[in-house]
Amino acid sequence: MRMPSTAPGPEGTGLERVPDLDSLHLLLRVAATGSLGRAGAAHGISQPATSARIRTMERLVGFPLVERGARGSTLTPAGALLADWARDVLTAADVLAAGITSLRADTEARLRVAASLTVAEHLLPRWLVRLATDRPETAVSLTAVNSTAVERAVLAATADLGFVEGPTLSPGLDAQVVARDRLVAVVAPTHPWARRRSPVTAAELAATRLVCREPTSGTRTALDAALAAHGTRAAPLLELSTATAVRAAVAAGAGPAVLSHLAVHDDLTSGRLAEVPVTGATLTRRLRAVWPHGQRPGGPARDLLRIATRRDRAAPQDRGPLA
Repeated sequence: MRMPSTAPGPEGTGLERVPDLDSLHLLLRVAATGSLGRAGAAHGISQPATSARIRTMERLVGFPLVERGARGSTLTPAGALLADWARDVLTAADVLAAGITSLRADTEARLRVAASLTVAEHLLPRWLVRLATDRPETAVSLTAVNSTAVERAVLAATADLGFVEGPTLSPGLDAQVVARDRLVAVVAPTHPWARRRSPVTAAELAATRLVCREPTSGTRTALDAALAAHGTRAAPLLELSTATAVRAAVAAGAGPAVLSHLAVHDDLTSGRLAEVPVTGATLTRRLRAVWPHGQRPGGPARDLLRIATRRDRAAPQDRGPLA
């Protein structure tokens, strides 16, 4: 009576009669040891289990594989021929397994990060130091661009993990808050605002020509959102592509700007810039990690996200609940 096939493969191709790789390994051990008991021990199973596996293979292929005798077990001529063929199959499987392992290792050892300039300059360095301690084998490439470009990179799968500072997200992204930041109005110490006793109102700030980042930057979009209810925005005095350039222009006396406190902290401490209090607008914002919707980060990206969301890794002025 024909036994039903338990092997994978389309019916009628012959693959339904091919034993699984583990059974082929066991058959070769029987050939090498001349004993079902010793073959089973080398394979990590009992002699009865070995006998049962051999009988299952014999039913599957349709002919005897092992001759059992008082002095041991030997392969039948057909079993010996099958074993010879099995060696080639197992060698090819080892090559396949090694290739899969190398591809996984390459993925695990490489991390592509895209981050907004504020995060890249002021937060990521210490996160990456911790990642290097936890995963010294991981090679990290970092692209520092504005938030819009970060989102494009993540959606195009040219970055494994992104960090943005804008108030809104593109469709198709999931996010997690990693820190909180606040925007501050800054001027040169010689600017009239540096000597005023009263805060600048949100409406006054909206009506002032500012030194700004480019429209697609997270800082610029966050400021636009904060001032949206306070009248028509004045045209920018200057539009510059980095916070460093904006700080330099303000320090040179070009005019006021609104930047991340992370970016101007050292300038405020040294007196190179002066902070101007602002009333009537919420200038706090959330800095977020982003990845494609439904694809929670794994491997090094997961570890970097874990490091970034640890509260003791946040800058002192940004600590607080991250929900």
